[in-house]
Amino acid sequence: MSNPSEICVAILAGGFGTRLQSTVKGNPKALAEVRKHPFLEYLLHQLDQANFKKIVLCTGYLSDQIEKTFGERYKNLRLYYSPEQLPLGTAGGLRKALPLLNSESILVMNGDSFCEVDFKKIWQFHLNKKSKASLVLSSVSDTSRFGTVKLGKNDNIIGFQEKKGGSEAGLINAGIYLINKTFIAEIPKDKEMSLEKNVFPNWIGKGFYGYKSNNNFIDIGIPENYAQAEQFFAKYQL
Repeated sequence: MSNPSEICVAILAGGFGTRLQSTVKGNPKALAEVRKHPFLEYLLHQLDQANFKKIVLCTGYLSDQIEKTFGERYKNLRLYYSPEQLPLGTAGGLRKALPLLNSESILVMNGDSFCEVDFKKIWQFHLNKKSKASLVLSSVSDTSRFGTVKLGKNDNIIGFQEKKGGSEAGLINAGIYLINKTFIAEIPKDKEMSLEKNVFPNWIGKGFYGYKSNNNFIDIGIPENYAQAEQFFAKYQL
């Protein structure tokens, strides 16, 4: 990724945030406030710092609020919007945005999680493996809330294990993906689908790899984790 400006980024920001509604009070999850800033702003800041240029926001619930908050630009980023009229899930929302995604590989990010990563290293991994899709994986001490990702000896993804009771260490999906545009085009149009549940399992054995990261990770999907975000982002100056 010697020139990140050539790679288009899609942020999956269509979530309703059911478990957070008592906290975010009618706002979309991507606008949940952390240290007086919308959570989504931390992702945009991260991408701006890495010199990306084009961001497509796949929006759903209260999409107009997100567009009103950020408009067409954030610092050096040009923002585009792909709003859903009906809920399409993470896969359906990404497929709907395909006409706006104009690079051969697309960096895809979940709009409700944050992982400190070196995007150039992920890109080099993607190239070295001749990968069709690469998932950033975070090593955590307690996988009970997330489920785990299983890797083969060559870092190829060989399986996904649903979340289960009891805490144990393992690799989880960190919500950052590099996906070849041809793979995205194969997702059925206008159909509600989940990347994690409906699409990723079908990519196993087709050039699907996991990039291991020990960097800091947070997911704000539940109130307990959202409460931790204030401390997590204390070192970030937006």
